[in-house]
Amino acid sequence: MVWSKAFIMERERFDGADIAHLLRARGRSMRWRWLVRRFGPHWPVLLSHLILLRFVYPGEAAAPEWVTALLVRRLQRERRPSATAAPICMGTLLSRAQYLIDVQHWGYRDGRRPPSGRMREEDVRRWTAAIDAPA
Repeated sequence: MVWSKAFIMERERFDGADIAHLLRARGRSMRWRWLVRRFGPHWPVLLSHLILLRFVYPGEAAAPEWVTALLVRRLQRERRPSATAAPICMGTLLSRAQYLIDVQHWGYRDGRRPPSGRMREEDVRRWTAAIDAPA
């Protein structure tokens, strides 16, 4: 549940409070190694929620310190792509609407598409067309 909610960051819907509540209630008994593996290359999304958790519940140990420390070390070791690499916007994994300007007008590669993502062109078109569809 944490993994699926972590990627919901639309203008009209953000599940960060649900994640904070889940971690506050069950963080001590969660399978953290499995969760870190589940996020895989998208571990910065988990780190962002852990940082938000610390802000929301200062002084509470809702997540083990080693998880945050591990992800912060990854962040410190991470190398930025070279200036010659095509720029990529991973924001499309978080919101199907709010980062369209990046991929449609500003020259960023869509993080949902290979090689970084798994969505086919047809899937991206369908997902984007559904933005304006009635609920």
